[in-house]
Amino acid sequence: MTAFAFSREPLDPAALAAALADPAAGGFASFEGWVRDENEGRAVHRLDYEAFVELAEKEGERIVTEAAARFGVRGARCVHRLGELGLGELAVWVGVASGHRAEAFAACRYIIDEVKRRVPIWKKEHYADGDSGWVNCERCAGAVHGHDHGHALEPHHGRDQEPPAAFDYSRQQALPEVGAAGQRRLAAASVVVVGAGGLGCPVLAYLAGAGVGTLHVVDGDHVEASNLHRQPLFILADVGRPKAEAAAGRLAALNPQLRIEPHVARFDATNAAQLVALGDVIVDCSDNFRTKFLVNDAAVLAGKPAVLASVYQYEGQLQVARPDAGGSCLRCLWPDATRDGLVGNCAESGVLGPVPAVFGSLQAMEVLKLLLGLPGQLRDEVLLVDLLSLDQHRLRAPRCAECRDGRCARIGPLATQAPATPVEVSLPLVAATAQGYRIVDLREPQEAAREPIRGVDCIQWPLARLLDEGPARLDRETHYLLVCSRGIRSRAAAESLRAAGLERVFSLAGGLASQRAGRASSGSPP
Repeated sequence: MTAFAFSREPLDPAALAAALADPAAGGFASFEGWVRDENEGRAVHRLDYEAFVELAEKEGERIVTEAAARFGVRGARCVHRLGELGLGELAVWVGVASGHRAEAFAACRYIIDEVKRRVPIWKKEHYADGDSGWVNCERCAGAVHGHDHGHALEPHHGRDQEPPAAFDYSRQQALPEVGAAGQRRLAAASVVVVGAGGLGCPVLAYLAGAGVGTLHVVDGDHVEASNLHRQPLFILADVGRPKAEAAAGRLAALNPQLRIEPHVARFDATNAAQLVALGDVIVDCSDNFRTKFLVNDAAVLAGKPAVLASVYQYEGQLQVARPDAGGSCLRCLWPDATRDGLVGNCAESGVLGPVPAVFGSLQAMEVLKLLLGLPGQLRDEVLLVDLLSLDQHRLRAPRCAECRDGRCARIGPLATQAPATPVEVSLPLVAATAQGYRIVDLREPQEAAREPIRGVDCIQWPLARLLDEGPARLDRETHYLLVCSRGIRSRAAAESLRAAGLERVFSLAGGLASQRAGRASSGSPP
């Protein structure tokens, strides 16, 4: 029994539900969408449904599999009608069996919502006045009785239209360097994109539009409202959803011919080699140095090209590591990774949406150059662009002289790059003081003045001065708790001081923002 199927015959809800019967399932939920007799005030007397069956079945199977994994259900299935349906006929059925009702309800809703958004189905509503027309049924179930039927796409009025053709690559195939052969190369390619944020959104959108056959989206974060101004793959309704899943859904709706694989996980030393093995090219779109260097290292060890970019306020840089061609990598310029927090990120330094969009577009272009063998590829150099002045600089970045025989002398085993003993603690500052921590506020004076720390004694010691003076002045027997606004700078400072031999320096997880939100939990010094 397939998890997703089409049927040109009437559906029997009782038989479909019986097929999911499981004595270990304590909850069962189903959705039934029925053809109704009106749409937006216009009388309807029948519907037609058609689909790109091969593509739609694959995407439908993927959706049901996602739901089963996400909600931990025991069984799930979706069946959608094709062909001509009369009023009152059952058009779509979803059933979920699980250990408890909450998971069944959630998985059922997830499946029907994602089917509406991602599965390439078309409908034709036949109106009583004789008008009709095919429409892309991104929200096809809205045309039937059932959940969310207020969101159906408005029918196209006028002459009948056939379902749209497949995704059209004609404009890029017109380029002599691409053509049909180049399109086939793109369709056979696989790209791993680490990060679905300001850089990742344009990378993913343009690679999906170009027809790169398989895209792996790696991101462990969830969509936040503050992301939306620079991450246009997401909409307000996506807030709270895993970025990888939300991005995969949008890309599948854009180009259903592709295979989009979401990986809801952080790219770290435990999964880096496995994820890099999935792609022909690796694209770093992360927002922290730890991940950037790990992407670089994993790609170099695997002998695969990596396209790396980073932005800071109005400027950014682009680099392509080519270990497969004896080229340089990130560590040829910077042997040691910069600690996160020592340079401001988007949350603390700010960013305009077009800045990561420009650099993400440049990354997508470099990926396509690699896959298509186009000239002008960036190699053994770094491109710097200031988007305020529009100044550009290309800096030579030759391969490190120590690297020989295809090996990088500055990269050790990935396992050694796993984070060291945790330096973060989560507890209220009052409790931290009671447990013996000395509180060190490393924010700049103007920050501390805007939001002073109240109720506890603390040392005001700005970050730069702390890193310069701390190793000599801090007592090695005292437990110190470093505090900043979001916990990013304090973690970097704690790691730096630990490296200098101060083993009892800790960082307040989430910074003062976590205190405001009341998310801190009790803890004690190790």
